[in-house]
Amino acid sequence: MKRPYRVVVAKPGLDGHDRGAKVIARALRDEGFEVVYTGLHQTPEQVVQAVIQEDADALGLSLLSGAHLTLVPRVIGLLRDADRSDVIVVVGGIVPEADIEPLKAAGASAVFTPGSPLPEIGQWLGSALDAREESLNA
Repeated sequence: MKRPYRVVVAKPGLDGHDRGAKVIARALRDEGFEVVYTGLHQTPEQVVQAVIQEDADALGLSLLSGAHLTLVPRVIGLLRDADRSDVIVVVGGIVPEADIEPLKAAGASAVFTPGSPLPEIGQWLGSALDAREESLNA
């Protein structure tokens, strides 16, 4: 990584299970990211406010509730409205294979499902953020 990137990890919606989000937050921290975890039961508006307040480079959305096709596009739309389309959005959790492409079409940069190797997630995110930095500075 070119610098320590700041990542907000959020649990939007009514999903009350956050073990996976905490595992991801810790793995990213161990890879050198600055990580802010928002906690459970966040509205899309609260998630975007956290991204803005923390001046985050990336947002990790953890969803197990099945509401990913509603919540992820809403968060991405609010980021766009707040002029923060530069934030890389990554989705993780229980996401059926058929829903991955619609999430990417909505603006998610990557979707990681259960069993994704933790180092692979951190490496992918670091590379994606480095590429974003290079394009912004070109």
